[in-house]
Amino acid sequence: MCQLLGMNCNTPTDILFSFEGFHRRGGLTDHHADGWGIAFFEDKGVRLYIDDKPSVASPVADLVRRYPIKSENVIAHIRKATQGEVRLANCHPFMREAWGQYWIFAHNGDLKAFTPPVGGRYTPVGNTDSERAYCHLMNHLRSRFASAPGPEVLFDAVAELVAEIRQHGVFNFMLSNGDCLLTHCSTHLHYIIRQAPFKAAHLVDDDVTVDFATVTTPRDRVAVIATQPLTDNEVWTALHPGEMALFMGGEPVRRERLPGPLAPGACGCPA
Repeated sequence: MCQLLGMNCNTPTDILFSFEGFHRRGGLTDHHADGWGIAFFEDKGVRLYIDDKPSVASPVADLVRRYPIKSENVIAHIRKATQGEVRLANCHPFMREAWGQYWIFAHNGDLKAFTPPVGGRYTPVGNTDSERAYCHLMNHLRSRFASAPGPEVLFDAVAELVAEIRQHGVFNFMLSNGDCLLTHCSTHLHYIIRQAPFKAAHLVDDDVTVDFATVTTPRDRVAVIATQPLTDNEVWTALHPGEMALFMGGEPVRRERLPGPLAPGACGCPA
């Protein structure tokens, strides 16, 4: 399965420390070597970087590691291909426009026998189950709302689709329009909130430590969300299988376990 990384903040923040550990999982400390990508929201714009090379060996990843881009919402993905060949069109995150906003999506999982209707405004470019799910989700939202829904309304509308899609398999994902960040956990997803008083953090995947007290202000608040914890000296919170979360301003403002079944094989259940 793939690896997800997200960040949601109350002030523009760089993700260099988390990405330093995360990118090593793309072919060095883990076997996810079929491409990677990262998207940074900046005001109404998005900086999107993708590469079909393993992130640990990608010159594009080296650029991101040296470039302290500050953003309030970031989504990154390291791919382990389950459907679709290794090529650029199949690399996450995916981006589409709706209501004059960019929407970014990344998925970790495997959806079996998932054949949503073809057509509508959004059509997959690649041939992954992930992009099919994303286009199906965006087509549903676009047909339902004449203008961009607010975060709470968005949560409820996405939850309805998630209950349908996740019956086909593992559906861990992140979705953001730059104002908020939505997540769903089928198997593994963890988060941590960093706020005052800040402490030092040490990466799991590399011997790197940062004392956040020296690089933050007392009002800063940052939520980092990842498939597996990125540090070994902090307490991460695990989302429950079947749970969606809405992050705004650097914290989860809504967490809810959705009704309905998970697919066999999700959350460790027997297939």
